[in-house]
Amino acid sequence: MIDTQLDAQGVLTLTWDMPGKKQNVFDADAMAAFDEAVDAALATEGLTGIVITSAKRDFIAGADLSMLEGMAFGEGRTAKALYGQIGALSRTLRKLETGGVPVVAALNGTALGGGFELALACHRIVVADESRIQLGLPEGTLGLLPGAGGTQRLPRRVGAQASLPLLLEGKRLSPQEALAAGVVDEVVPADGLLAAAKAWLATGPKAVQPWDRKGFRPPGGSTKEPDVANVFMVASAMFQAKTFGNYPAGKAILSCVYEGLRLDIDSALEVEKRYFVELLLDPVAGNMIRTMFVSLGEANKGARRPVGVEPLDVRRVGVLGAGLMGAGIAYAAAKAGLAAVVLDTDADKAAGAVAYARGIEDRKVAKGRGTPEQRDALLARIQPTTSFDDLADCDVVIEAVFEDRAVKADVTRKADAVLSDRAVLASNTSTLPITGLAEASSRPERFVGLHFFSPVEKMQLVEVIVGDRTSEPTLAHALDVVKALRKTPIVVRDSRGFYTSRVFGTYVSEGLALLREGVAPALIENAGRMLGMPMPPLALADEVGLGLMHQVGRQTRADLGDAAPDNPGTPVLATMVETLGRTGKRGGAGFYGYAEGGKRLWPGLAEQFPLAAAQPSVEAVKERLLLVQVLEACRCMDAELLRAPADADVGAVLGWGFAPWTGGPLAYVDTLGASQVVGRADALAAELGPRFSPPPLLRRMAERGERFYG
Repeated sequence: MIDTQLDAQGVLTLTWDMPGKKQNVFDADAMAAFDEAVDAALATEGLTGIVITSAKRDFIAGADLSMLEGMAFGEGRTAKALYGQIGALSRTLRKLETGGVPVVAALNGTALGGGFELALACHRIVVADESRIQLGLPEGTLGLLPGAGGTQRLPRRVGAQASLPLLLEGKRLSPQEALAAGVVDEVVPADGLLAAAKAWLATGPKAVQPWDRKGFRPPGGSTKEPDVANVFMVASAMFQAKTFGNYPAGKAILSCVYEGLRLDIDSALEVEKRYFVELLLDPVAGNMIRTMFVSLGEANKGARRPVGVEPLDVRRVGVLGAGLMGAGIAYAAAKAGLAAVVLDTDADKAAGAVAYARGIEDRKVAKGRGTPEQRDALLARIQPTTSFDDLADCDVVIEAVFEDRAVKADVTRKADAVLSDRAVLASNTSTLPITGLAEASSRPERFVGLHFFSPVEKMQLVEVIVGDRTSEPTLAHALDVVKALRKTPIVVRDSRGFYTSRVFGTYVSEGLALLREGVAPALIENAGRMLGMPMPPLALADEVGLGLMHQVGRQTRADLGDAAPDNPGTPVLATMVETLGRTGKRGGAGFYGYAEGGKRLWPGLAEQFPLAAAQPSVEAVKERLLLVQVLEACRCMDAELLRAPADADVGAVLGWGFAPWTGGPLAYVDTLGASQVVGRADALAAELGPRFSPPPLLRRMAERGERFYG
């Protein structure tokens, strides 16, 4: 796991290389092995220095997330037990930096979390000059804090003001950015990394960290000084304004740094460990770790892929339609190194996909995130065409034309006629059932839904929709396609609205229902923001398009008749679209006005939807906006639309930004307890109607004390 080599100059190189893993991580075995290696190194006679590096492409990716999940949800976990567990690495790093031997971290690749904390404990940090490398402490994005000295060593290295954004936001730095910030000491060509590390050791440096020297003063001063104390006041206020108290990790990080800089390093590390344990005992951290990292990683590895199916070798992707979605899918394919054939009704429209990709790549080049050569190579992989014959060699063809059954059926038949038997035919529809669209294909068993999200180049999620006749091999190959596109899949059974559109719609509809009841628009919007949603419901409705939402609602009622679900927002949309002609942001007017590039709530809302005499509390509005989504997600599970709770939670967070601090709607049920959710839902159903009635699955879980996650 850790190879050791001692050279003639007395320099011992410790090379991390965990067997059976693509990346080095800190798990229980690795931490034990590293502790033994440090003990052995410090006991070596004639030692002049230690270099720590990696045999893998990256240095160390941080803590093993499955281990952290176990700490957060393990049986019998106590503060005392956790304190002992998380203190192991911190003790090893402290032993390393006080062992009397100079240590250099030679970072040949990305070092994050615990990997970068190891580097911070070394007396010098040397990094290979490669733009792919990322350095940072992203624990705050997991609901945690760096627990092996990161909150103490980084501020002592660069000062409180410079370190807080890196700790709170989990910002990742390139080698050159890290050098400019003073986070690392030297950036050198990759082939000279070890030589540079040993050259510094040859100068005979003292093996003492600045913070272990008598009279040490952190850059910028300690928190006892007014200017530094003011930094924390401002940072705390800004973090609270941005997160509304939903993420306890931020407060803990601020407290760690503030308290720690008033103490010696050893006492400060004890403070850090106590706050780390507090966060592990908080459900926010556990839920975020499980959903946004463990479950997400499993989805990316094909957790729902049927076993025993030969993989589809995806090299060539066909796209029908060069509009916003089609162009985005083509760009994603080209970015992933695949060939993309984009078909539209005329050459100019088809060429729009190339122009779309060029715009993205030109902006990257202008910002120094890519080269003209890389841009040109990517653009060369996109082939615009008007001929269906050019699709013949495609491994998958994804239809992304206008949401009209007749148009989709026409292009499906034409593509079907030229494709090989092994090719997958998919639709990117967000509203039309896949089973019905598959009727236009001569081989419906090879037809599947691939629902991308806009903008495709930024949104990671893809809903893989299984129609009534979609075969298991086709599902496996569809997941192969998503993996080749470097996206994250969830598997959903065919139904109206699938999963994400169906649940997401309840959030917007509840906002419209509140408006109709006379709740102040500003209160509705602020509650949405405070809930942790990426956009408040009325602003989001404007973005989606009131006209489109109204059209979809009418089509649903026409298709389902009396079976159509009651939508409390329907009268509001009818007033806005039919009576007032306010169709949303694209139309220049919706719930907001969009004059001169700015936006503010339309004052006319007060006339159209008069305020009620008594206004609800912001907590009551937040509860309605959250619970209506949670209940709809539970209904989807009750109807067996999803194959695993993890898909529901990953899909919610990635798909429409469902309050990440909850870990997703089903994780939220487990946190509150099913009986608590049922009780609150029943109370709201009695007041507001059946949209808040718990589904049978949730009632059974409440009666039996069951959880979605074991």
